[in-house]
Amino acid sequence: MNNKLTFASIIFGSALLTACGGSDQSKQAPAAPPAVTVSTYTVQKEEVNGIDSYPGTIVPLNEVDLRAEVNGYITNIFVRDGQQVSKGQKLYEIDRSRYQAVYNQANAQLQIAKANLAKTQKDAERYTRLAEQDAIAKQRVDYAQADLQTAQAQVASAQATLSNAATDLRRSTIVAPFSGKIGISMVRRGALVTAGSTLINTISAPNPMGVDININESDIAYFSQLQQGKATSFNIILPDNSKYTSSGKVLAVDRAVDPQTGTIRVRASFPNANGKLVAGMNCTVQVANKQSGEQITVPYQAVTEQLGEFTVYVVGDSNKVAQRQVKLGIKVNDKIVIQDGLKEGEVIVSTGTQNLREGAVIQTEAPGQPDAAPKQ
Repeated sequence: MNNKLTFASIIFGSALLTACGGSDQSKQAPAAPPAVTVSTYTVQKEEVNGIDSYPGTIVPLNEVDLRAEVNGYITNIFVRDGQQVSKGQKLYEIDRSRYQAVYNQANAQLQIAKANLAKTQKDAERYTRLAEQDAIAKQRVDYAQADLQTAQAQVASAQATLSNAATDLRRSTIVAPFSGKIGISMVRRGALVTAGSTLINTISAPNPMGVDININESDIAYFSQLQQGKATSFNIILPDNSKYTSSGKVLAVDRAVDPQTGTIRVRASFPNANGKLVAGMNCTVQVANKQSGEQITVPYQAVTEQLGEFTVYVVGDSNKVAQRQVKLGIKVNDKIVIQDGLKEGEVIVSTGTQNLREGAVIQTEAPGQPDAAPKQ
């Protein structure tokens, strides 16, 4: 009987041990997920030649409105519309007869005043000698000196009148203030013009020409640096999409920012010996980007965008990845500049980011073809 109980106990204990062993096996941790196959890229610097484009307007650097400075009728026009003119060349003539007559009258008055001055001066000298000999009253000498001063003042007044008359006579002929191209005349022969208000024509110097662009206020410091430098850093794309053959440089940065737009005007100067640049023409101005130079770049498809933030996966120890936020710069072909967030020599995931999560383990393969844009 006792042998039967012992045998049954052994069987029960074996069964119990077997059950306990099965329970321990069921509590083992699940197997780790397999490594994700990706391509990697070692962060490095390279020379970047970025270009920013701005809409521009071509403007003359030297332009003057020709307006009448005296009243009268246009009696002569010496140039054709659109003609090239030289500095000092006669352009228009306003009726000179009246101004010539006024000049002649003023000149005659000056001669009379000078003759009177000569007479009074002789009288004053004569009376002064007589007074020294006590041959004339002192009062008479005083009168002679007063007459002399009056005659001198009359000469000065006559000279001023003659100068004014000469100025009006000279202004009745309008001449080119500098060499350039004249526009289409606003008046014709026989037209009545009024001093200070009648626009007769416009003249501008075609070489060099300027180009105006508007830049963001955050770029003022960069364009000021360009202005101080001697290098030509501007290029023009003309309305026919051809590239202008000559480069330009910053001529001036305007004095104030437009508070409504947050922009400021910048003017560049371009040579225009061939006359291709015409005032008022629209163009596209290309400027070397301020991020040009040696910059950290990464493949564009390595960047992931989410809610307006850009990140990359950085490979760490044991081939584990960590997501890191970066600040993007300009795009250069299939790469993009990283302004902040990465250091040279770090390794990032270049393809396969869609299968990754924080802390995932990776294994590498040959790089694939670049995507068109960051993964969303």
